[in-house]
Amino acid sequence: MARIAVIGAGMGAMAAAARLAVAGHRVVVYERGRTHGGAVGLFERDGFRFDTGPGLLRLPAVYRDLFVKTGKETLEQTVRLTQVDPAARHLFADGTDVLLPNASRAGVLRALDGAFGAGAGERWSDLVNRAREAWDATRRPLLEEPLRTDWQALGGDPYPAAAPVRRGWFGGLFARGGGRPRVPTLAEVARRELVDPRAVALLESHALAYGLDPRAAPASATVLPYLEQTFGTWYVGGGMRALADALYERCGKRKVEFCFEAEVTGIVEKDGRAAGVELADGTVAEADAVVAGIDPALLPALLGGQEPWREGEDVTPGRGRPGSGPPGRLSVFLALRGGRPEDAVHRTVVHTPDREAELTAVFGETEGKGSGDRDGLREPSAHPTVTVLRPDDPATRPDDGHEAVTLGAVVAPHGPDDWTGAEAAGQTADRLITAAEAAIPGLRDRILWREVRTPRDIAADTGVAGGSVPGPALAGAGGRYLHPANLTRLPGLYLAGGWSHPGGGLAHAGMSGALVAGLIVEGQDWRGSQ
Repeated sequence: MARIAVIGAGMGAMAAAARLAVAGHRVVVYERGRTHGGAVGLFERDGFRFDTGPGLLRLPAVYRDLFVKTGKETLEQTVRLTQVDPAARHLFADGTDVLLPNASRAGVLRALDGAFGAGAGERWSDLVNRAREAWDATRRPLLEEPLRTDWQALGGDPYPAAAPVRRGWFGGLFARGGGRPRVPTLAEVARRELVDPRAVALLESHALAYGLDPRAAPASATVLPYLEQTFGTWYVGGGMRALADALYERCGKRKVEFCFEAEVTGIVEKDGRAAGVELADGTVAEADAVVAGIDPALLPALLGGQEPWREGEDVTPGRGRPGSGPPGRLSVFLALRGGRPEDAVHRTVVHTPDREAELTAVFGETEGKGSGDRDGLREPSAHPTVTVLRPDDPATRPDDGHEAVTLGAVVAPHGPDDWTGAEAAGQTADRLITAAEAAIPGLRDRILWREVRTPRDIAADTGVAGGSVPGPALAGAGGRYLHPANLTRLPGLYLAGGWSHPGGGLAHAGMSGALVAGLIVEGQDWRGSQ
């Protein structure tokens, strides 16, 4: 039985802890905060409940596998898991209103034809078919296997842009001095293959929701709508915090020990390997292996200034992305008088009337277009794309005469935007509410109170600089959208969580825990989950 020290009690860290405990190891989790879950937090007031992190689950198979492998009760026996149908409602500035069904390719095709005109659904379907090829080509190395030492092989974009290539296809995208076409960005794919600006906005909104700039993201980001459309969108009864609670309880049943308000200030090295952790009170906890479930950017400070990357590996979170790191999220929690209408949609996306202005506000100018504001403060978007979440869940409200609604928007992290004072946050919250009135008529008149959560609040809760939120790993763009490997240069030190391979999002964070557990139990030659 090995002694395992886990830094942080986020979802990836707890996923690793539960699996390692089942394998017979003694696992102790050290969390600097007062509770578990990391970014999957909870805000409660006056009988209202709001998720402070993600509100929906995709690829639930990751957590089904986790619960099957760590106990007798399955995921569905532990939490109430339901498909969200329709998956989403999309509202556009020209008044177009489209409902997309959950996990139905044919239904999406019909909906887009009806909203955008004949042929729009087929164009979208063709793009999703190509996205499936990209998913099939990269599913194992990007989700089910530890990041390989030859990770540069994932720098090529798997999106099959070459399949329909003809002379002039993706005009202007040919490399100088040669005839080979370069793989386009997601935005370029959207314009060329979807044509209709509303369909373009629909595709780009999937990337934006994960904190990706479609002007710079590789074409392989088309896998994001493919995953949602193929595997569905799911809601956990009581909110996503209930999933974090269930995982914490599963860890407890497997005898994982949690130490809260226990800040790790150093990683102990002995005989050339990780040998434990040092806490803020000076205590040293010895261990045979250390799992760091925190932002790897924080690790050099714990390693005496040394970087944890393996030799020859320079993958760092958000490397190569425009702006000052990945963006953050601003949320507005609304306590509303009046019950939820029966025909209300769980998730509505209200699209901005000016996507280019929004992308510039969030990410800065793209490379080659100037970067005068990239390193300084800039104003939040005047017209953000807003996601409106209206769960039909009695656990989120005091009674049926009230409703809990969450508004969310992707924003620049704290740094490019100044989220210190209440003014900027309040003004942005007002903009979100104005946009959300397209989805909820009379919204302002129903507000009892509101709570605004900014990237600065996320930074305070999670310790992540700027309150940035990690996105999933993507192939292409020379590897700039990969995350640090689960294995480090220091034997015995492993990385888990959304900032490590395979990246952010609940499913990817859960898989990071599975990968780390496999590497510790099976050894460094282990090739991944089955």
